[in-house]
Amino acid sequence: MEETKKMLSRKNSIRIRGANEHNLKNIDVDIPRDALVVLTGLSGSGKSSLAFDTIYAEGQRRYMESLSSYARQFLGQMEKPDVEKIEGLSPAISIDQKSTNRNPRSTVGTVTEIYDYFRLLYARIGIPHCPNCGKEIKKQSVDQMVDQIMEMPEGTRIQLLAPVVRGRKGRHEKVLERASRSGYVRVRIDGNLYELSEEIKLDKNIKHNIEIVVDRLIVKPGIERRLTDSIENVLGLAEGLLFVDIVGSDSEMLTFSQSFACPDCGVSVDEIEPRSFSFNNPFGACPECYGLGYKMEFAPELMIPDRSLSINEGAVIVMGWQSCNQPGSFANAILQALAKEYKFSLDTPF
Repeated sequence: MEETKKMLSRKNSIRIRGANEHNLKNIDVDIPRDALVVLTGLSGSGKSSLAFDTIYAEGQRRYMESLSSYARQFLGQMEKPDVEKIEGLSPAISIDQKSTNRNPRSTVGTVTEIYDYFRLLYARIGIPHCPNCGKEIKKQSVDQMVDQIMEMPEGTRIQLLAPVVRGRKGRHEKVLERASRSGYVRVRIDGNLYELSEEIKLDKNIKHNIEIVVDRLIVKPGIERRLTDSIENVLGLAEGLLFVDIVGSDSEMLTFSQSFACPDCGVSVDEIEPRSFSFNNPFGACPECYGLGYKMEFAPELMIPDRSLSINEGAVIVMGWQSCNQPGSFANAILQALAKEYKFSLDTPF
């Protein structure tokens, strides 16, 4: 039981033994992990020596020793602090206690530059999802599409479809005429197959889905070249989108996209890059608060505390409105013009 307690205390604390850095005189201390710990004391008592020169210095030194010799040559050598041993220590970060920055765009992440690593991590291994339906958004090359189709059981019959119209009203006569002139024979409209040679009349008030049948194939070795050419034709017709209909299956339809777009909702996203995750960059910042995390809005009750006053009597107390009731001022001229246009009086209580 005692041994278990010892193990738990070692796992849950940073154990410092024999710290002699600067003002510290052979200090032994256990600091709990996963907690906010404050070091207090008189000036010169060794707070900074313990926090920065002992704990942080040893954590940073151990982290650097874990790197390759090639990486270490760019970072320089860190001296081991004057301490007998430290257990339970993780890689450490430090923010200089003298660097007080009141910039609202400055955070712990930006000051320590960990934020930059996170942005790079998210951009490289992040997987975008559709904001509407939640499906994964993937970008696939033609070779990847061919490989995935060729993994189907041999003998599977498939149709390669180019979705040229997706949920749009109209007769779409020009679309069908263009497909016929290009040499295509069949088209699938709202799930039904038609020959392009026959007369097709669509209700212009109903949304339609039109897919041109570019090729019909049986999955077997040796069709890779033809499959590649047909897929490229489909992607050219349907702006990077491909439907693969498995003949004989009522519901199975594979969707492939050459761009970062949701195949179901049509929502497109740009290729993710580090600036996509930066709140200090217009490309990645929230359009509502511009990356600050808060918005400045007007509070009418603070601007107009006494609603029984008229505008001419000074109902609006916001800076810049003091000259509004002064004849000849620019602000007063604007208000007079507004009152005339919208037929209200500046002497009416607000």
